[in-house]
Formats: sequence, C-alpha cells, structure tokens
Amino acid sequence: MLSQVRDLDLQLLRLFVCVVECGGFSAAQGELGIGQSTISTQMAKLETRLGYRLCERGKAGFRLTPKGEQVLEATRKLFSAIELFKGEAQGMADKLLGELRIGLSEALDAQVLERVAVAIGRFRQRNQAVQIELFSAMPAELERRLLQDQLHLAIGYFAGQQNALDYRPLFSEQQRLFCGKDHPLFNVACPTPAQLEACDGVQHPYQFSHAAEPFLPNHSSARAEQVDGCLGFILSGAHIGYLPEHVAAPWQARGQLQPLGSAQLSFSLQFHLAQHRGRLPSEAQLALLDDLLAAFNATA
Repeated sequence: MLSQVRDLDLQLLRLFVCVVECGGFSAAQGELGIGQSTISTQMAKLETRLGYRLCERGKAGFRLTPKGEQVLEATRKLFSAIELFKGEAQGMADKLLGELRIGLSEALDAQVLERVAVAIGRFRQRNQAVQIELFSAMPAELERRLLQDQLHLAIGYFAGQQNALDYRPLFSEQQRLFCGKDHPLFNVACPTPAQLEACDGVQHPYQFSHAAEPFLPNHSSARAEQVDGCLGFILSGAHIGYLPEHVAAPWQARGQLQPLGSAQLSFSLQFHLAQHRGRLPSEAQLALLDDLLAAFNATA
C-alpha cells in the first residue's frame, strides 16, 4: 500500500501515464527508450506499491482497470500540481514578499513626502507582492516601535541615543524662532536678548533635547509634544517657540506669524532613517531601504 510518495513512485507514475498515452507497453518502448520487459517490470513495481492492478495486458490487448482509470486521473492532477508549484516557486526566486511597516515623523515637509512617494513608486516597480503600512507618530514612539519590532524602518528627528538602532542621515530641516501677531515682539525687527529672555517659550521635551538651539527660554508655561501643539501656542500670541520653516510659511504669508531675530536664532535639525541593527532585514526591507536612500540621494 502506498503510504508515502517517493521520487521512485513519481518515476513509475510518469511511466504509467506514458504507457497509457501510447496505448500499451510495446508502443511505449520508443517513447521511453527502454525495452518492453523493463516497462513490464516497472509497471509491476508500481502495482505492488499501490496494492492493486492498474491494467490488463495480454492477447486481448492493453486496457485500464477501473482503479487504473482513477489512478490515471489522480496522477494527471498530481503532475499538474507539481508543474504549478514549480512555476510559482521559480517566480518567487526573485520576488519580494511579506509586509513592511514604515514609521514617519509628524508634520513632514511636502517635498519630503514626495521623496518618500518616489521611493515607494520605485519599490512597486520591482518584482514584489509586499503589503506596506505607513504609520505617523512622534520620534520617541517611532523608536519604541522599532525596538519592539513593530516597525521595520522609520524616518524622524531622532536623538540617536538608542544603541540598538542604526541611524542614517536623510535630510535636514530648518527651524526658526517665531511669535504670533498678538505677541509684544511682533513687528520688532531685532529683539534684544533681554526681550527674548523675558518671553514665555514653548517647551518641546523631545524634539530639541539633542540640539544646541540658539534660544533657550528661561520661563515656560507651555509644553507640546507635537508641532501642531507648538504652533497653537505660538499663534495665541502668549508664547514664542521654534517651528519648522515649512510649517510656519503659510501662517507667515497670512501675517499670523513672524520670525524673531536674525538667522543666528535658527538652526538645522537632522532627520534620519532608522532601523533595528540587531534584526536580520528581509529582502523586501533591504530593497525599500535602498529605494529610500536613492530617493533622498543619501549614502548607503
């Protein structure tokens, strides 16, 4: 009784199909390149493995038994499935599979998002069937998710203090000190250090913890984790604080915000592409990493 299908069984089954398609042992000799006695011996082995006769052969000619008919149908299904598997397996050899979860810092510039889109477009042109998820959060949350394997890659303004993470510079973002139209320093061209120090500044506990900002408020009654919160405080006219230039630009154009002081009060914030250095990246992750670095003209 056939309990397991081995390579030899597949060879015997191929011989069986050939014999049937040729119409008998004698006719199959040329197709198989072996003698009739060898074919008969091989067929007997197959029948022994199965535990029943597949065909009648003799003076009356060659014909399949009822069980032989069923085995023939099952064998053809088996070989069709094998060919399908071979095709799919070969197709997967160069195909990127799986899923990728990518974290993005909040309030990214439109040009940055365009480059991310370019990278995704390049990735989609590859031979791939990958599910991609984009997730936006604060940098500390992005780092936490990277460390817990909830993200594969993340783009943000990281402090770079997580030894388990690998940080690659992508681009920089210019930060300027702003006040709202109802603030006393609005329309003051060059406020003095004393005037700035008397202001109530917005505290952003993570964003600038690693940066040497030119201005550090002596007094702060406002705290915001996200850029939108900082913007709200500054627009109120009660506080001053740093904002990305691209975030402030539309409000500045409407006369709602004004930069304070010269360019010396501005600074550049470096954004990085981060991933877990201790996890073996998938082929899909490596491919998207390359596409992101290329889109940002960064060095691998």
